[in-house]
Amino acid sequence: MEHVHLAVEEDDLYSGYNDYNPTFDSEELENDVGFQQAVRTSHGRRPPMTAKFPGTPIGPRSLATSFGARLHMASSMGRPMTGAVQDGSARPMTAVRAAGYTSALSRGSAFDPLGQSRGPAPALEAKNEDTPEEKIKILEKKVNDLIEESCMAQSMGALQVALEKAKEAGRKERALVRQREQSGSADHINLDLTYSVLLNLANQYTNNEMYPEALNSYQIIVKNKMFSNAGRLKVNMANIYFKQKNYPKAIKFYRMALDQITNAHKEMRIKIMQNIGVVFICMGQYTDAITSFEHIMSESPNIKTGFNLILCYYAIGDRERMKKAFQKLISVPLGIDDEDKYIPSNEDTSSNMVIEAIKNDKLHQMERDLKTLAEKYIMTAAKLIAPAIETLFATGFDWCVDMVKSSQYVELANDLEINKAITYLRQKDFNQAVETLKAFEKKDSRVKSAAATNLSFLYFLEKDYDQADRYADLAMNADRYNPAALINKGNTVFVKQEYEKAAEFYKEALRNDSSCTEGLYNLGLTYKRLNRLEEALDCFLKLHAILRNSSQVMYQLASLYELLENPEQAIEWLMQVISVTPTDAQALAKLGELHDGEGDKSQAFQYYYESFRYFPCNIDVIEWLGAYYIETQFCEKAIQYFERATLIQPTQVKWQLMVASCYRRSGNSQKALETYKEIHRKFPENVECLRFLVRLCTDMQLKEVQDYATKLKKVEKMKEIREQRIKSGREGSARSRREGRESSAGSADSGRSSSSTKGERLSAKMRSLPGSNEPYEANSPKELDASYVDPLGPQMDRPKTGVKKRVEDDDFADEELGDDLLPE
Repeated sequence: MEHVHLAVEEDDLYSGYNDYNPTFDSEELENDVGFQQAVRTSHGRRPPMTAKFPGTPIGPRSLATSFGARLHMASSMGRPMTGAVQDGSARPMTAVRAAGYTSALSRGSAFDPLGQSRGPAPALEAKNEDTPEEKIKILEKKVNDLIEESCMAQSMGALQVALEKAKEAGRKERALVRQREQSGSADHINLDLTYSVLLNLANQYTNNEMYPEALNSYQIIVKNKMFSNAGRLKVNMANIYFKQKNYPKAIKFYRMALDQITNAHKEMRIKIMQNIGVVFICMGQYTDAITSFEHIMSESPNIKTGFNLILCYYAIGDRERMKKAFQKLISVPLGIDDEDKYIPSNEDTSSNMVIEAIKNDKLHQMERDLKTLAEKYIMTAAKLIAPAIETLFATGFDWCVDMVKSSQYVELANDLEINKAITYLRQKDFNQAVETLKAFEKKDSRVKSAAATNLSFLYFLEKDYDQADRYADLAMNADRYNPAALINKGNTVFVKQEYEKAAEFYKEALRNDSSCTEGLYNLGLTYKRLNRLEEALDCFLKLHAILRNSSQVMYQLASLYELLENPEQAIEWLMQVISVTPTDAQALAKLGELHDGEGDKSQAFQYYYESFRYFPCNIDVIEWLGAYYIETQFCEKAIQYFERATLIQPTQVKWQLMVASCYRRSGNSQKALETYKEIHRKFPENVECLRFLVRLCTDMQLKEVQDYATKLKKVEKMKEIREQRIKSGREGSARSRREGRESSAGSADSGRSSSSTKGERLSAKMRSLPGSNEPYEANSPKELDASYVDPLGPQMDRPKTGVKKRVEDDDFADEELGDDLLPE
């Protein structure tokens, strides 16, 4: 029991267990000077000095703990002592101890892990901004901020603001250089900052098309030997000369830049050579351009260079080299992944999430844009060289199609075939175009739908509505979501006046493609025909929000407001039409008509006169202008308009009578008499002309008055006889129809009477034809027998059809051509 010690009440059983040998504290090794010196040098190979307890001649080393207390260690290189008891405390009897609590803290000191008892930290010393170094730093920061603001303004399109910021940065940078020289630190001038200021200023001058100033700024940089790699900026100078169309100097500076760029920068050298080739094309030196492009295609082929090479060969007319260049063009590697990479698999959920994330990211969008650009260049090149590489353009197209089918652009072959059909159309060879498009009926659905859409459109233009309807159905069956096919189907229904069905097809096209402007336009016209004016107005207002400068849309809006009896809005929309197309004679005439309706004759005259000036053949405008001058007692001025009407309609006697009347009203009786005599010679039975001749001859006391009076009586008598014949003929026709109906009702089995009058037979034939409100059936003609009764009753009792008004929206069918057929 002598070795057993009882614990004193005030002693902590766990005291000292949190104190460990600091040699094993790896967190503080970075701050241990001795350890770091041993690692870097051979200091660690020296024998240890001692392993004594603190108090050796070396002196104790202190190491900070997590609570800020410092522990003593003899040496970082000394061997740690095992079983040592520090601070004279007994070794704890257990290894269990609460983390973060020590007996040292419980003995007279409060628990303060954050060190709050030490009070606030002393205040930081204020910087003295009056020193030259601080002033220079502040000025440098201002210059950098101005450069950044200039670049940001340029990126947002505020070019003038960007230039002002760049100029201010230049001024402050020069002030900074002067301040450094005054402070005696000229050797520490920041050349990078000077370079950035000058380069930004030159770029902003270029963006603002201030080319001489930009060239001066670039010249300052290039001539300064202290700027490394400044020779590359000669490319920018060459670009400016190219914009100024100074092509020889542009080539000179491109070549100077090429000489100063090493072969390590291969991509930049290729781009400069491509620019040199483009400049040669602009100069018409195709041979030199071919040399540059051929070198690029052998070193680092790309789509743009291949296309430019084909253009050069086409310009010099080299067929064989055109073919070789086209083969090189379609074999250029794009360096993009296959689209199958973005198809998700059903098993791996995590990979599907990754695919969904990258499917529409910027990198994939860039790949799609690159592929679209390549397809555009290939299609354009094929359409360009196809007629040139062979004697017949069809043979050339076939060769291009074969080459494309054997390349990575297989899907372009069908598009080339459709372009072949379009070329036939441009050559007015309609039959060949139709045959080419009909060959796609057995192809895959996408191509079949495009070809059928174009065929439907072609037949629609030919007014073969049955074939147009057939191919529209074929296009819809191949691809129900093709808006062009739905629009063409709606157009074929529209011409049959089935407006409700047409509206449904247009609506379906809009559901499939909300940006389909043709569908929205035709839907508005359909509602207009259905007299649903508010809905039509809504369609055209939506369309106007998409096509802000479409004169057709604005004209339709004006027409709808006129139908809605709102002439003020109609005039406002027509004024917008005039602002877009100031020479539209029809819109000007409509404006004149609306102002005339509002009672503003002077404004109406202004617009009618402008309309006549742009289109002097509108008979309505000519008539209004002539009547206006007669009304305002300027008959001499009205003569020129009625003479113009006489030239347009020489068989209409009224215009010549108006000319003679103007001469008579203006007091020129002799000229009026000559004009009336000329009219009488052309129209000897015109009563009005003879009456005025009699009056004029009487007033002028001429001998011919008796002759004209005799002719007048004769013509009037003939006119009376003619009118009596017409009247009696109408009465006889009506009586015969009435008798025919009575006889057919009284004797149903008697058949046709052999004693029928000629009027009865004619009436029966007319009744056999379909009425004005009756559908005509060509396959089942009605047989006329005695029991047939006209369902519409007598001809005189039928309702009158309305007078046909001129409608400006007859050209309703803004037909969609599809993606493959573009109008010229």
